[in-house]
Amino acid sequence: MSENANAKAHTKSQYVEIKMGRHGLFFKKRYEVLYTLNDFLLGIWYLLGSICLYFEISKEWGILLFMLGSIQILIRPSIRIIHRFHVKKHYIKEYDSKQ
Repeated sequence: MSENANAKAHTKSQYVEIKMGRHGLFFKKRYEVLYTLNDFLLGIWYLLGSICLYFEISKEWGILLFMLGSIQILIRPSIRIIHRFHVKKHYIKEYDSKQ
């Protein structure tokens, strides 16, 4: 298929996929920063949790940090899903406005 998206020549789903391929980086940067920040914090929680487990007095904190890290593991796919819906919604609006 052509790289140029023409709203009149393609169906809505074809238009959205063609346009996302070329302009997806514009929207991807914001979510990429969120995803990287989430991964960084996840690493910190697991590292601190591991250190806390070495000392009897801080084991409860270690468990708490591991639980926080586990919650952030669930956030990772949520960021991806929200990003994909946001980008597709934008290009569907663009397609509809050109009709």
